[in-house]
Amino acid sequence: MSTTTRTTTSHAVPAARRRTLRDRFRRIPWWGAVALLALLALLWIYPFLWMVSASVKSSSEVFSSGTSLWPEEFDWENYSRAWDDAGFGRYMLNTVIVTFATVAIVVVRCALCGYVLGRYRFPGSRIIVGILVATLFVPTGYTIIPIVKLSMQLGVLNSLAGMVLALGGAANVAFILIYAGYFRQLPKELEEAAIMDGAGFFRVFWTIMLPLSMPVTATVALLTFLATWNAFFLPLVFSFSSPELRTLSVGMQAFVGENATDWSGMAAAGVISIVPIVVLFLFLQRYFVEGIAGAVKS
Repeated sequence: MSTTTRTTTSHAVPAARRRTLRDRFRRIPWWGAVALLALLALLWIYPFLWMVSASVKSSSEVFSSGTSLWPEEFDWENYSRAWDDAGFGRYMLNTVIVTFATVAIVVVRCALCGYVLGRYRFPGSRIIVGILVATLFVPTGYTIIPIVKLSMQLGVLNSLAGMVLALGGAANVAFILIYAGYFRQLPKELEEAAIMDGAGFFRVFWTIMLPLSMPVTATVALLTFLATWNAFFLPLVFSFSSPELRTLSVGMQAFVGENATDWSGMAAAGVISIVPIVVLFLFLQRYFVEGIAGAVKS
């Protein structure tokens, strides 16, 4: 090897080291941001982790262990007590039936309303939108009396069908506006081509518009699922005289007694209630973000 080659190589090594050091220093702010976000995420999910930990602890250990997450002894009997003794198996079935039926009603109803308001211009359309927006300022508690009265007149007060109608019959103005904004941005040529082929209003909606709005539909379905799954006030009213109709959120009261509260059993019931929501969100989070982004863009 010549002297020139050795000199060039000796200069290249320190230069490469300097570039490596510069790259490491440039990454310090990025790693700092990651560490900060990781700390915030830990603080955010700590209550959930504590609930999972408390669900496998004894009632005395829940308070004696303080903020510790690792139990001294795993007590899986809490889940058995919540599922069988407290009746959460039945409550889970009620919640699944009510939630999926409500989601189906809300998605179809809001999609149809949004399709009409987003694609058609007719006299009074702005007035209808204004009335819908005005309902956002009506407190939910004021609507419970007419809902109960209508349910009694229809004979569905103490039934899951009445609970579904009450939860699915809300205004859902935000969902209607999201659908309207999404449908408004779709090209009109899609409808015109379908109409030229002889398709009617409902066929255009079911075969073309609704499949194209899948991101928005996933967003509406997820938000409706969360709201219905965690609903407490209306299910409490509809199951007040029929305990077998309770949902998971109302069934939590089974662990609260006059003189004591079964905190470990309640934590186990809380984990049972939350796991389906977490799993659903993991599958639909991509559609959720796309639906919100599409509605904001429009």
